Amino acid sequence: MIVAPPAPPAPTANRPRESGTVGGVLGAFVSSQPRERSQEFRPGWIPAQGRDRFTDFPESPVSVVAENSVSTFSIDVDTASYSFVRASLEQGVLPPKNAVRVEELINYFPYDYPIPEDRGSPFSVTASLMQTPWNTGTRLLHIGIRGYEQDTEGLSPANLVFLIDTSGSMRAPNKLPLLVNSFKLLLDSLAPDDTVAIVTYAGSAGVALEPTQAAERGTILATLERLRAGGSTAGAEGIRQAYLLAEQNLTEDGVNRVILATDGDFNVGITDTEELKSFVERKRERGVYLSVLGFGRGNYNDALMQALAQNGNGHAAYIDNLMEARKVLVEEATSTLFPIAKDVKIQIEFNPDLVQEYRLIGYESRMLAREDFRNDNVDAGEIGSGHTVTAIYELTPTGADAALVGSLRYQRETASPGSAFSDEYAFLKIRFKAPDGDTSDVITEPITRGNEIGETGTVAREARFSVAVAGFGQLLRGGRYTGDLDQDDVIDLAMNAKGDDPFGYRAEFINLVRLAKSAAAMEPLRRE
Repeated sequence: MIVAPPAPPAPTANRPRESGTVGGVLGAFVSSQPRERSQEFRPGWIPAQGRDRFTDFPESPVSVVAENSVSTFSIDVDTASYSFVRASLEQGVLPPKNAVRVEELINYFPYDYPIPEDRGSPFSVTASLMQTPWNTGTRLLHIGIRGYEQDTEGLSPANLVFLIDTSGSMRAPNKLPLLVNSFKLLLDSLAPDDTVAIVTYAGSAGVALEPTQAAERGTILATLERLRAGGSTAGAEGIRQAYLLAEQNLTEDGVNRVILATDGDFNVGITDTEELKSFVERKRERGVYLSVLGFGRGNYNDALMQALAQNGNGHAAYIDNLMEARKVLVEEATSTLFPIAKDVKIQIEFNPDLVQEYRLIGYESRMLAREDFRNDNVDAGEIGSGHTVTAIYELTPTGADAALVGSLRYQRETASPGSAFSDEYAFLKIRFKAPDGDTSDVITEPITRGNEIGETGTVAREARFSVAVAGFGQLLRGGRYTGDLDQDDVIDLAMNAKGDDPFGYRAEFINLVRLAKSAAAMEPLRRE
């Protein structure tokens, strides 16, 4: 099993249409052709620009409650987008807007939401209503979820398979060398009887290390140190072998997980995203989950990596430096690897008595049809031990002048039915399954005037900081709905809600906002 790691030191300051970008950060579709020799890494070579591709998605639109009162989506605890944004800003370049998934920026940070009192329910829910910083005529509905912290004592040993991309493009210092050092950190979080196997893939795939107990640290480290980059990328074959190894060493009541670490797409063997998703889905049903770690820049296939992680009931993260590796693989090892609930879906019905319009901030790739909420065959996200998840809606009160959608000439206003619910803004439902369950349970909670908060208090502070991050993410995507909000407003809001910040994540965020003020819109052309 995985043991709780020691507290790390504070970090130093240091889908869907395809679209390309110069100096982009994400990738979207899998190339069906092997990488040409000229694109592989060699000494003195500078990676080609404009090869990053990613999914183009519009922001969630404003919905009129009288026409569509129900919003349904899957939770998301991925954080890859935040690290991509940071990597761009630290190089003095604004990230492409489609590299910015606002919910992943928000959920990058841990929040001090209440710990669940009863472990019979896997998480607590905190809802609050506050004034919108960028629009005086609207309010924000802030929903905070926190999973209970599972006691790992007595659990079966973890069964982990590291699936490592050793193709030629991984030779860069921020790719395979960083990957190896990252997995060394993860070893520090493992108990002696946990097992680790290593599968590598380049032109072909192979087993570099059979399942080995973490107590044999020297053997595992020696295998990692021997890894060398070269060849093309047979990722699909690597996935097949990694799952086979995980299934051969399957542990009951414990963690069975493949951790894929790569810089880009698969260009040898199976390259169809849907076929790979189907394969991962079938393996998920057999109890083996998949997490994805991205490294480097230049050819990262975000659409494929996100699809694999989401369909594999796993977490997608991007490792841009060793401190991020420590955060993901040491600090958050328990929450990342130990799921406490799966297929977690949120559905909110808004009351037209009090809410005229609403807009969900982020989660564009996680939207579900209304009927998917009750359908237990529809996959959704998972929550790990102690994980926090945040969702934010912008609401326009009924009758407010801030409404963006005008009334129609030929449609009559329908009378609201609801004096019985005149105190309720909305009704929240959260549906989830136990990690080993097939049937879902549901938690419900009305959002009332009693959820309105002031400007003080722990919960209000956490809400305000997450709102600052949400505002920044929207600015990076063009600020369509944020009015006159600018980076200085974000900095002021975040500074006033920074709190204790023991690991320095919030201070780092404030510095990133400052960097965005002077960042270039496009990366300058590089030459050999």
